[in-house]
Amino acid sequence: MKKTFFLLTFLFTTLCLLISIHAQEDMVEIDNSVFETPQRPAAIFKHDSHNEKAGLEDCALCHHVYDEKGNLSEGQSSEDSKCADCHAIKASGSKPGLMKAFHLNCKGCHLAKKAGPILCGECHKNKDK
Repeated sequence: MKKTFFLLTFLFTTLCLLISIHAQEDMVEIDNSVFETPQRPAAIFKHDSHNEKAGLEDCALCHHVYDEKGNLSEGQSSEDSKCADCHAIKASGSKPGLMKAFHLNCKGCHLAKKAGPILCGECHKNKDK
């Protein structure tokens, strides 16, 4: 009886720990550390649940890659890179600056699909609230 109780307790604790770890991994705060004086808190973005709810499977829809001529490279993804690796703070030629790139990509998709947050405070939430 003691072994069964111990085993069940151990399994339950392990399951709770795994769920907790997964939930923390999914909670992502968009890195805004490159901005000297951000006007708003970093956007909170639950990557996995967002993609599941939106039915997104193609990483390149958000993690796009453009060639040197400015054409979208089909089948390539930049998911191992930070947005700031390609987008500087200020725009360069036809490449938007980092803040505009975030807003074009995220908010632009939400507007096009008529789904998802589009107001500033819906993404940029204070941590203490």
